[in-house]
Amino acid sequence: MLALLYDIHGNLPALEAVLDDCPAERFLLGGDYVVAGAWPAETLDRLRELDATWIRGNTDRWLEDAPDAPPAVQRPLAYARERLGEERVAELAALQETVEIDGTLYCHASPHSDMESFPEDQEAGVEADPPLLQGVSAPRVVFGHTHLQFARPGPGGVELVNPGSVGLPWDHDHRAAYGLVHDDGRYEKRRVEYDWRRSAAAAREHVDDLVARRIEQARFDPTPC
Repeated sequence: MLALLYDIHGNLPALEAVLDDCPAERFLLGGDYVVAGAWPAETLDRLRELDATWIRGNTDRWLEDAPDAPPAVQRPLAYARERLGEERVAELAALQETVEIDGTLYCHASPHSDMESFPEDQEAGVEADPPLLQGVSAPRVVFGHTHLQFARPGPGGVELVNPGSVGLPWDHDHRAAYGLVHDDGRYEKRRVEYDWRRSAAAAREHVDDLVARRIEQARFDPTPC
């Protein structure tokens, strides 16, 4: 069994709740590990204890090279860099962008981009999916980035799976989200309660108010601080 953990964003209480709930011993870690939450170093240390395959997310790349990072993420990036140090920042920035395991392609946002991702709505995907899947032959593509937990068919019989966000869900559900791939290939969505109020308060104290509001509202609040 393989656990799929995406978009943890430095939210250690959410990660610990997921690990307590998770029956798997192997992990696929899908990027965006430390930026935004109040515990970047502690989150990274906990993840390093796992038997895991890692891929890089956009915020992991931004830790070292952030020409396309929006102004609202600059303070969370600076906080994470300070807590991690140059060596660990470089390690995250150098992670692989995609990996294939048992015929499934894992990426952060889509196979060719860590920013452009698949829409939740299948009708919207009629136009959006084909360019994002160009050259892909895998029957299942697993991605994150949008912080929305869903699974749906894509073009040509491809199954598109988003396990959701462990640390920063944006679907109006405060529970930490992750996924499981069973030994027979079956995919399972999982949600876990955790003390999100603690995480929001810590983010407000140590990082910024925008991150705290996104945790509290469990949605993407674009309003800058």
